[in-house]
Amino acid sequence: MTIDQLKQMQQKALEEYENYSAALMVCTGTACVANKSFNLVKALNEELEKRNLLEKYLVVPTGCNGFCAQGPIMVVQPEGIFYEELTISDIPEIIEKHLLGGEPVQRLLYHHNGVAVPKMENIPFFGKQKLLALRHKGMINPEKIEDYFRLDGYQALHKLLTTMKPEEVITEIIRSGIRGRGGGGFPAGVKWQSCAQAVEKTGYPPSVICNADEGDPGAFMDRSIIEADPHCVIEGMLTGAYAVGASRGYIYIRKEYPLAMQRLIIAISQSREYGLLGKNIFNTGFDFDIVVHRGAGAFVCGESSALMASMAGNPGEPRAKYVRSVERGYKDRPTVLNNVETWANIPLIMEKGAQWFASIGTGDVSENPWNGSSGTKVFSLVGDVNNIGLVEVPMGITLREIIYDIGGGIPDGKEFKGVQTGGPSGGVLPADKLDLPVDFDTLTEVGSMMGSGGMVVMDDSTCMIQVAKYFVDFLKDESCGKCTPCREGLVALGTILDRITNGDGRQGDIELLEEYGQNMSESSLCALGQTAANPVLSTIRYFRKEYEDHIREGKCSALKCKALIEYRIIADNCTGCTICARNCPVDAIEGSLKEQHMIDQEKCIHCGVCREVCNFDAVEVL
Repeated sequence: MTIDQLKQMQQKALEEYENYSAALMVCTGTACVANKSFNLVKALNEELEKRNLLEKYLVVPTGCNGFCAQGPIMVVQPEGIFYEELTISDIPEIIEKHLLGGEPVQRLLYHHNGVAVPKMENIPFFGKQKLLALRHKGMINPEKIEDYFRLDGYQALHKLLTTMKPEEVITEIIRSGIRGRGGGGFPAGVKWQSCAQAVEKTGYPPSVICNADEGDPGAFMDRSIIEADPHCVIEGMLTGAYAVGASRGYIYIRKEYPLAMQRLIIAISQSREYGLLGKNIFNTGFDFDIVVHRGAGAFVCGESSALMASMAGNPGEPRAKYVRSVERGYKDRPTVLNNVETWANIPLIMEKGAQWFASIGTGDVSENPWNGSSGTKVFSLVGDVNNIGLVEVPMGITLREIIYDIGGGIPDGKEFKGVQTGGPSGGVLPADKLDLPVDFDTLTEVGSMMGSGGMVVMDDSTCMIQVAKYFVDFLKDESCGKCTPCREGLVALGTILDRITNGDGRQGDIELLEEYGQNMSESSLCALGQTAANPVLSTIRYFRKEYEDHIREGKCSALKCKALIEYRIIADNCTGCTICARNCPVDAIEGSLKEQHMIDQEKCIHCGVCREVCNFDAVEVL
């Protein structure tokens, strides 16, 4: 393909798109697909065909829109009218009233404080977001390369292949200050430069790898980027390959992501058909192709050296970092590994320039890429928050802005208690940290981390010892077991947390948790072990009284630790309806019809069924 052919394809795609009166952008990201959005696409096409309207209205299955809590979603462009929670039965009404009648269907619009908000741009969830990695979300069909051409796709690649030397590309990435979005936060340009130097020194051919092995509980950032816009990742990898001299690239993606994998394979195939992967790309003599490697779902394989070991057919175990992967990575050859979000940003940096990217975010990275956090970060916002979804925000935004302005605050009138950032190895931050800026360095300073972008919000009904226990148990199962500090340290942490939540906590347990956690952070082989104690250490740091209450008072203030709570029937409220007794799984409730009931505490297993089924608020938990 030549640049003239690329621009002709772009013009053709633009003209085809503009020939339609409106484009019906239906979200077919994983969350909406789970709510049968593919059925919506099919029904829309069938209804439009029945009315002879297919030439007037275009149905576009897009990737993740981001506002996952409201799916299935459809946005009518170019108006930007946002419809939520759609069903097939809603389609005729939308076509009749909106498309033909010019009046949006009010009941299907998003409502904020009881008022309909027709346009997506006016919905608070989208207000403070800034889209870079997700710049094309909801705007293109990810399985149609022509849609990517329409939005200037692959033009940045042509520019750098024909006007820039590899070292100039590396310099531009360094000057942008972009740091790896996979968790480590290492400056991407410095990594590329080190790899290029290793290639020059050894003469070995390098590889570039995309890490799409996203295994954090509740995280769906990388998966959603691929589902929405796989070509931006491919174009980013092409840029990195040219910069370091690689002719072969790999995308390591876990098999649990079938939709992302399908769209990735389609995108790679289409890129090859147009000569954008393979031999002599843009007639410049540059050769590069991509192989998809399916991971088996081990969390530790998100770590770079464990990932490369897995790709080579070996056990997914990390190695000591005194040997850097840029020098001896995949198959002991120089290797550049970045995650999905990092690669997705690269074409935009090359299109708009390093200075433009560096102007977004915090710090001055013009002289030192470590001196700040430039660009944006994609987060999966989940947990006890009204607006669950995928968000992209500029570095430096506060936690409060993300949780309250974008996330809509805490549901059911409850209070905010904590937020965990950085996945299972991240820390939990309390309410007095809500006004902290979100960037790599600030989060690390307060005992958490950026990680790959998981953000779990917790309300005041959360037991922080249970939270620490959950993540320690997860990491204990996912540890490769290669090094003693991580393998034995996680077992020790889990054992202590178990006895605290079971009411058997001992004096000195808190100090022991701190000692074990510190030893793990200082002596574990890889970042999994080095950060595994963060949930424990951060909850002790900010919620120490909760640990003390569990141990000294035998009390769980969140009423979540079964061994430390008791269910009782309130005499004045009990009507003797017997529903609690009939539903108790262990027959622990005594009482006859229309008489006050009582709970036998020796039999009670603290399951809470009695409280759930009671219609008279007669069961309390203490």
